[in-house]
Amino acid sequence: MVRVMAVGIFDLLHAGHLHYVERARSLGDELVVVVAHDDTVREQKHEPITGQELRRRMVEGLKPVDQAIVGNPPKVPIFEILETVKPDLIALGYDQKHSIESIHEGLSKHGYGHIEVLRVEGLSDDLDGTRKIISRILDLWPSDEGGPYEED
Repeated sequence: MVRVMAVGIFDLLHAGHLHYVERARSLGDELVVVVAHDDTVREQKHEPITGQELRRRMVEGLKPVDQAIVGNPPKVPIFEILETVKPDLIALGYDQKHSIESIHEGLSKHGYGHIEVLRVEGLSDDLDGTRKIISRILDLWPSDEGGPYEED
């Protein structure tokens, strides 16, 4: 039994997220997804558009996902989540900035050197990320009108 852990923000759930969890699930027998805590999202990226519990529920509703949990807040050491999940493998998304080598070093330093870390390939779609989707919507939204589509 291989337990895979995937991590992410999952704000504005989209096809790139689905692809990520599908690929992560294909690496093992069980997939546990850690959805970033709202405070972590604020600290690392932006104000979340949807709250952590709604993001967790949406991710858990995806067919490849066996369980989704909210991650620890930023003040809690990042490696503590490993005691909850107990993964055999951590699957990183293609666009996650983390270096596999630095994660391996951190895992080994904290006694988790047995956990494998892999990066999954990305989706070959041009709308595979939240920023890309927002940018596309803004491109379609005429500046002199109230919405992206003309009224009939």
